[in-house]
Amino acid sequence: MNNNLSTLLIFYALPNGNSTEWTIGKKLAEGDDWHYDIQHIGAQTRFLRKQIKNRNIVVAYLENDLKSWPAWRRKYPNNSELIHSIVDSVASYFPNEDLKIALNSHSGGGSFIFGYLNDTDTIPEIVERISFIDSNYGYEDSLRHGEKLADWLLESDKHFLTVYAYNDSIALYKGKSFVSATGGTWYRSKMMISNLEQSFDFSVVDLDSLIWYNTLDGRVQFILKHNPDQGIYHTEQVERNGFIHSILSGTPLEEKGYRYFGKRVYEDFIE
Repeated sequence: MNNNLSTLLIFYALPNGNSTEWTIGKKLAEGDDWHYDIQHIGAQTRFLRKQIKNRNIVVAYLENDLKSWPAWRRKYPNNSELIHSIVDSVASYFPNEDLKIALNSHSGGGSFIFGYLNDTDTIPEIVERISFIDSNYGYEDSLRHGEKLADWLLESDKHFLTVYAYNDSIALYKGKSFVSATGGTWYRSKMMISNLEQSFDFSVVDLDSLIWYNTLDGRVQFILKHNPDQGIYHTEQVERNGFIHSILSGTPLEEKGYRYFGKRVYEDFIE
């Protein structure tokens, strides 16, 4: 920590079934669980620290005893209030007036972010960036999620939203579909875009299997992956530099030294 620099505190809500150790990642040794090699948030963070030289980069890994944020929220009726208190209490460790927060998530971890949104009418100014890495299953227009995000984005040109999804509505596991037509991130991302289009004009570029929806000079990005082979690309959206891009999108460092959904650029940072 350099006390002369501002700090970006990234809250990373874990995907269902994963531990913090798996999520951080490590070099695989004989007998290691394969989960150690599919996210590498630790190595991707070290890459970010090399790119971002004017800020402290801190990651808080959010894990619960059920290893599922949707299940945890169902267990506690006051879950939104508890989630907000978790964010505030961790942030209190960094009494720096220049502190900013990024709410980041993969898979079921997105439920943590929506729980946070449900506890506030206005997203706090301290929240600089919100990212859903194939994790926006819980998005609901009826809960004013889109409205709150739009207001927050309009509040400052230093607010960023990044959403990834692949066409999970046609994906197959052992020959069978596992996501309903309206329950997956593909459908929910289209819902989010439709809602935000009431406030913003999006440009759309379809390139190399990815559809890029951009607005507000790239501060808002939806990156949707085609799925002609009906495969499962849930974790690849993290592994293939997804966490890196979720922090650098919309900035001058976007896709400098890396490509989203390209070759892993953080191999040398895996410990």
